[in-house]
Amino acid sequence: MMIVELIDGDDFRAQLTALGIDIPEHADPDTCAQIAAETHRKQAVAELPALVRKLIDQKDILLPSVRHAIERFLPFE
Repeated sequence: MMIVELIDGDDFRAQLTALGIDIPEHADPDTCAQIAAETHRKQAVAELPALVRKLIDQKDILLPSVRHAIERFLPFE
């Protein structure tokens, strides 16, 4: 039996902060995506579109709340 780790809001936040985006602790996926989008608009975060594509490609393990936040605020596809 294979155990798969799901990508949740905490994972999403951690991946965004690894790109240098300042996101408050315990921010929900919508807040994370909004802050990331605003940061990208102000000063392009070169790696953000690639991260978004990678996450969307992992739709089988991406929690719906994270997927919806990405689709709503970070439509880089």
